[in-house]
Amino acid sequence: MSELRAVVLDLDGVLIDSIHVMRRAFQRAYDLTVGDGEAPFEEYLTHLGRHMPDTLAIMGLPAGMYEPFVVESRKLVHEIEPCPGAAELLAGLREAGVPTAVATGKTHGRAVEALAATGLLDLVDAVCGSDEVAHGKPAPDIVLLALEKIGAAAEGAVMVGDSALDLRAGRAAAPGPPPVSGARATGPNCSPISPIWWPARAPSWPPCCTAVKGSPRDHRLHLP
Repeated sequence: MSELRAVVLDLDGVLIDSIHVMRRAFQRAYDLTVGDGEAPFEEYLTHLGRHMPDTLAIMGLPAGMYEPFVVESRKLVHEIEPCPGAAELLAGLREAGVPTAVATGKTHGRAVEALAATGLLDLVDAVCGSDEVAHGKPAPDIVLLALEKIGAAAEGAVMVGDSALDLRAGRAAAPGPPPVSGARATGPNCSPISPIWWPARAPSWPPCCTAVKGSPRDHRLHLP
């Protein structure tokens, strides 16, 4: 058992269900800049967590896709829904005195808009966007910024994400040597900041957060 002192969370697929909005915005941006045809959205999803201009460069797509993607996403922001249990968990963490921060590949402004549209903005203590750091995920910059904003150390902190980029950023933010290659994130060789793999659009929160959600006074993280 380890004391849970802070939680850093990814946004898309963890706190908000926004994939359908991303798909439509990505296709619209593709149509405007590349032309007719199906946009490679499934490949784009493998890069979730990165700052979008970086993703476009990696995929060999025109940088001009970024602006129309943002414009279309903002038009559709009202269609984003909170993931099931998101509000309850954030409220439980706040009642337990555990600070929370969002660390996302979105810009700070777009993240705030999405959180506000889903009613979650007032339940988090800080929001960090990829435009606030020099290096996006999987670099640790945004996780370290999130911890700085909420005044928390990496020891006792947890990174909750739904992609390998999230977990790599969480591991890289840990002080000291990196975890042993191949070690489970929650095993004896895990870093002080413990990344949790969260399946995208999961119907419920990870078992390790059950104590927090079900009994806010017991703000402890159970490590198997």
